[in-house]
Order: sequence, then structure tokens, then C-alpha cells
Amino acid sequence: MSQAEALVSDPELRIALAQLNLLVGDVAGNTCRIIETLDEARALGADLVLFPELAVCGYPPEDLLFHAGLRQQVADAVAKIGRATAGLTAVVGYPEYTDQEIYNAAAAFSDGTLVGNYRKHCLPNYSVFDEERYFDVGNDPCVIEVQGIRVGLTICEDVWETEPCRRAAAAGAQIIVSINGSPFRADKQGLREQVLAERAADTGLPLVYQNLVGGQDELVFDGGSCVVTPAGDTVFRAPAFDEVLSLVTASLQGERVVIAPGEVAPVVDADAGIYK
Repeated sequence: MSQAEALVSDPELRIALAQLNLLVGDVAGNTCRIIETLDEARALGADLVLFPELAVCGYPPEDLLFHAGLRQQVADAVAKIGRATAGLTAVVGYPEYTDQEIYNAAAAFSDGTLVGNYRKHCLPNYSVFDEERYFDVGNDPCVIEVQGIRVGLTICEDVWETEPCRRAAAAGAQIIVSINGSPFRADKQGLREQVLAERAADTGLPLVYQNLVGGQDELVFDGGSCVVTPAGDTVFRAPAFDEVLSLVTASLQGERVVIAPGEVAPVVDADAGIYK
């Protein structure tokens, strides 16, 4: 095989990061936004679309999770979103209800079919977080294949600890994605990317980080979706505080996934971040 033929045959994965402002409790409205975004991502040629943590119900839902009406709304919404994934794969955060438990979960749909479901491993229970009150702990990694590339799923706090990413790598992931509801504080983006670089270096895999924007009660979410390589380089960063649908491209070269450099929006400094 010639070098040109080898380059053509390298699997390529176009990942859309949907940095959206979704509202707690507005399941119907959030579902419409998600489906509209799927249409936009499809028009851009995306293969995989990432939506925020608990996108279906909004984050943080808190005691709303205990209302029976929310459970049915979420079930109907997730089924509707799944049917809307013709021609692409989507990873969507939602509360997963079983007989006795609730999980902070991510459903992966491909062309209308559920191909994976991940339950968050690490539940933050400090500062503004009290997820242990609501959710049970997941333990199993989830790796899905999209465009010939094996994608490991994680949710928010999972990348702040070492084990979830290691489990994804051990399960065969070639790239790790993280969907988030990570709130703003001054100088948070630098800390995020430092932690992401540690996880990427530890696993030897690039890490795609997608975050929420907007305000919910006392919390503000600043976006800052980004991609960090195992060498610690940030090769993509979305603008802070803005709703954007961004596309990044990953290619499989041998067994190694390489991310094509994209837009790297400037990090907003502490004073400007507080003002925004």
C-alpha cells in the first residue's frame, strides 16, 4: 500500500461538542434543543455529538429527581432523542432510573439504536455538589466504536480521579470523551486543563472535554470545552460562556488517535471571567 493510500484509509472521526445552555426541569425544551443540535451537527458532517451531563433534565436537578413525573418525562425524552440520531452517534447525559436506584448516566445512540450506557463512577459530594444524596455509583467502563475508533465514555468528576479513565483505557478505548456540568470559579479553566493533561498522560489517550454553559440558581457554567493530548497540549478550546457547536477531527494512525489542531479560544482571565 502506498503512503497516499494509507492516509486515505486512516479512520477519521468528526466530533461535535454541543456547548449548550439547558434548563433544569425543562425536559421538553431541552429535548427540542438536543434534537435541533443533532440536525445542525448532521449538516456539519459530524459523526459523534457530545451533549452535557444530565442534558435531558438540566444540571443540577437535585430533589426534582425524586418526582415520579420527571422519571416518565425523561424516559419519553431519551427514547425521542434516540430516534433522532439517524446517520450519527450521540452521547447524551440523563438520569437513569432502575427499580431502586438513580444513576447519573450517559446514553450513546447510533443511527437510532442504543449502543452503550455509562454510569458515572465518581460522585462529588463537596462544595456545591451533593450527588451522593441522589445517585448510585457506576462501576463498569463503557467503550463504543464510532467510525472505526473506540471511544471511552466518562462524566465530569470521573476525570478528576484516576481510575475511571484507566478503566476506559483498559477496556480498549483509543480516545476518551467527558461530558460535564462543571461550574465556574475564577481561574477554573487552567485547573481543568491541568487535570485533563494528567489523565491524558496517564492513559496515553487524547481527552475530549465538553461542558455546559448558563446559570442555574446559584451556579454559573462557563463552558470551556476543550481537547487535550497525551503530551499535555490543548489543541482545541471553545469560547467561554458562549453557546457553540464546535467540530474537532480525530484520526486513527496505527493504534494511536491524533487530533487535528483547531481553534484555541483564549482563556478568560479571572477578572474578565467574573465580569462575564
